[in-house]
Amino acid sequence: MYSFTMTSEQKMLVDTVHRYAEKQLRPVYREAEETKAAPEKTVQTGWELGLLPGSIEADYGGFGEYSALTSALYLEELGWGDVGISLHLLTPNLFAIPIALFGSKKQKEEFLPDFCDETFPRATAAIVEPVIQFDPADLRTTAEKEDDEFVINGEKTMVPLADKAELFLVYAQENGTTQAFIVPGDTPGITVGERITMMGAHALAVYNVSFKDVRVPKANRLGGLKGIRLNRLLTVSRLNLAAMAIGQAKAAYEYALQYAQERYAFGEPIAHRQSIAFMLANMAIEIESTRMLVWEAAYKYDNNEDATRAAYLAKEYADKMVLEVTDAALQVLGGHGYIREHPVELWLRNGRGFATWNGLVMA
Repeated sequence: MYSFTMTSEQKMLVDTVHRYAEKQLRPVYREAEETKAAPEKTVQTGWELGLLPGSIEADYGGFGEYSALTSALYLEELGWGDVGISLHLLTPNLFAIPIALFGSKKQKEEFLPDFCDETFPRATAAIVEPVIQFDPADLRTTAEKEDDEFVINGEKTMVPLADKAELFLVYAQENGTTQAFIVPGDTPGITVGERITMMGAHALAVYNVSFKDVRVPKANRLGGLKGIRLNRLLTVSRLNLAAMAIGQAKAAYEYALQYAQERYAFGEPIAHRQSIAFMLANMAIEIESTRMLVWEAAYKYDNNEDATRAAYLAKEYADKMVLEVTDAALQVLGGHGYIREHPVELWLRNGRGFATWNGLVMA
């Protein structure tokens, strides 16, 4: 039986993250977008909230255990605050969450405590490849075993914060299946290319990265002999992205609603116009519908049910919803929506990105 009532701990977490989004992210989102850089102080403040340690067991320095539903709740608030800075803030999770979920005991003991310190870790993951119709289950990057090592070769793109990464989690094809490998940033054979300029979320720096004859010990294969369950990782990523999309859509809806209530034309607020009122109502319905899909899939995941299909459907619906809602917000503002005095043009560009950011959020 599903419950839609947050626990006291979840309510406290959501309230805390919302305050951070309101007081820290909202005041600097435009500056971060224009300068193409997430403010270090804002990121550090977000890191000190302890969101990642809350998903790591106490044995490894954290103070909780992973919950897809709890993650979805606070990710919605981060998406409401600012997507670009939040993606920067969540980059270390791309490395740590897979370790927490699938790492061997030795791997957890070695790496997870570093993600429970006060300092923002320099770790990331490389999964997306520069190919048409990218499929994480059919990678071109390969990992071939040679004696006691794995040799990694391939090209990756959209790798967050790769220029300063001290640790990479590299996904590659090994014997026909996708596995992940822990690769120190100073390993010979890694070449970080130029920064990629995205359509939106400019505060997140992403790069092309080349791996040529990169050698790592066999002990660096995530999960040891068991490896990883790709579908379970993708389920987590899809739920996380869908939750952030809800937050971005909610921000656009709220802004458009307030604008429509305050903007007068022909002697009355434009919100009184049937076309505007119907558009706003539909935005609210779509946001709430997507939230229910995400919560149901997250509930299934947390209760060890197969949430693959539910998460996939939630993500597909969220991709469509966030684009439609942010575009509708721009339409409500009319010509004002197209200028940078208002944030809806940025939110529309961010909304378009969710369909392409697969694998870029773990929380």
